[in-house]
Amino acid sequence: MDSDKPISSRRGLLALSPMAVFLLSYVVTGVIAGDFYKMPISVALLAASVWSMIIYRGHPLTDRIDLFSKAAGHTSILYMIWVFVLAGAFSALAREMGAVDAAVKLTLRFFPAGFIVPTLFIAACFISLSIGTSVGTVVALTPIAVELAEQSGGNVAFYVALIIGGAFFGDNLSIISDTTIAATRSQGCGMNEKFKANLRIVLPAALVTLAIYIAMSLNTPALAVPAESNPWLVLPYLVVIVAAIAGINVTIVLTTGILTAMVIGLSGDISLLDMTLYMGGGIDSMGELIIITLLAAGMLGVIRAMDGIAYILQLMTARINGSRGAQGVICILTGVVNLCTANNTVAIITVGEISRRISEKFGITPRKTASLLDTSSCIIQSLIPYGAQTLLATSLAGISPLAPFPYMYYPWALTVMVILSIVFRK
Repeated sequence: MDSDKPISSRRGLLALSPMAVFLLSYVVTGVIAGDFYKMPISVALLAASVWSMIIYRGHPLTDRIDLFSKAAGHTSILYMIWVFVLAGAFSALAREMGAVDAAVKLTLRFFPAGFIVPTLFIAACFISLSIGTSVGTVVALTPIAVELAEQSGGNVAFYVALIIGGAFFGDNLSIISDTTIAATRSQGCGMNEKFKANLRIVLPAALVTLAIYIAMSLNTPALAVPAESNPWLVLPYLVVIVAAIAGINVTIVLTTGILTAMVIGLSGDISLLDMTLYMGGGIDSMGELIIITLLAAGMLGVIRAMDGIAYILQLMTARINGSRGAQGVICILTGVVNLCTANNTVAIITVGEISRRISEKFGITPRKTASLLDTSSCIIQSLIPYGAQTLLATSLAGISPLAPFPYMYYPWALTVMVILSIVFRK
């Protein structure tokens, strides 16, 4: 895009129309069917992807397909798919060999049986803060949370939602998170400065959410403490958690977890053939998730090529009045771009430079801008049903990507805190 030539509203709205097709597919189908979970997300994305190819005019069909395919096959997308494949294999193997059941029994023996919900939320916050990634936290804790929900008769979607919320606590706050690195580098501030500014927003939201979970648990009957189980079966999960906390790459973490599970399985008279069948089933269960990821990435690549992201930047920065307005624009700008890219790190990188210019003009400190960038992107990423973390968690749980949405208490608490931090700024 020529930066000196503004993008017309007609052109900008046309570029963004695939997103409208995707989102409206849920609404229209939900109204007609009386159930907003009836529309498969893959079908909605397929319709939006086809529409994006149709409106990308002035290019031969082969060039359109090539653009779509390059966006879908970007290295970051393929890396994500690697994580999905390994997570599917590890999750299925651990479940079939009894590791999940053993982990649940161990949890119930060492933590207050009536307060499993706040315990899981604290665990998700701690692990995500330690490893700096929401994906690793989701992989480690979702199967355990699902099993606990089923044993207690709880709502699986609710348990998955609290894991996702806790996972984004660390993704937002951790100094080793990719979003933190992107936000601080784009604004030229130190990680410790951003951490302090962010903590004032994130910690109250987490404490409010924890208080809600504790209050909900007061009238919850305590689960019966289960009989002893083989403690060695828990080792694959311990290996995954410890390796992740140590900062090891998530693909290596999952591979190590799979190898550990296989060694324990062989020592417990589970045949190698059976374990490969378990892993194959887990990988197959990730098929729809992989298709969704590829379709979303391809569609968003076309939107970007048609200057849809550039139009958002142009539109959002047209009128800014005062420091509070500037901070609000930075948050909204980041959120909207995240909505269109489904990647919080990419959203921060995309709007980082223009956010820095806005901050310098209106006297906003770099650490506050970095905090707003990171927090706003994490809020949107945790709420969209086509975000990688939600797709992975719901796939592991076997529920709709939309199911956890009504129970996402932490992101909404975080939203309120961001607003208050802008309104009552120093």
